[in-house]
Amino acid sequence: MSLLTRLNDDMKQAMKNKDKERLSVIRMLKASIQNESIKLGKSDLLEDEDLTILSRELKQRKDSLQEFKSAGREDLVEKLEMEIKIIQEYMPAQLSDEELAAIVQETIRETGASSKKDMGKVMSAVMPKVKGKADGAAINKLVQEFLN
Repeated sequence: MSLLTRLNDDMKQAMKNKDKERLSVIRMLKASIQNESIKLGKSDLLEDEDLTILSRELKQRKDSLQEFKSAGREDLVEKLEMEIKIIQEYMPAQLSDEELAAIVQETIRETGASSKKDMGKVMSAVMPKVKGKADGAAINKLVQEFLN
């Protein structure tokens, strides 16, 4: 089932349940997907492209969440936490720390990286492997750790 189909089904269910918050997030996700589709000039996006959009939306909210927490805006923090939770339902299962560490180590071996100068090479090789399944900041931290 494509992401857009799943979002449409969930949107109908949210309407029936009168779940305004969930409906709002689903509509926002659908709009992002449709905007990207128009931008790319395609009628249907690939799963990989859908994942990129979800990841971008999730990252935007996580960044905003930190800003709102530091500003003491608890009303907005609660709203964003709810949105993040809903978006994460559409993301693939996240990799465990052990799985992520194994992928990073394997990639370091594959690229022949030996110092922090090779960090960009390792990051660009790791990111496609774990797209949507791990946070970029966590990957960055692991790469730095292993290249020390």
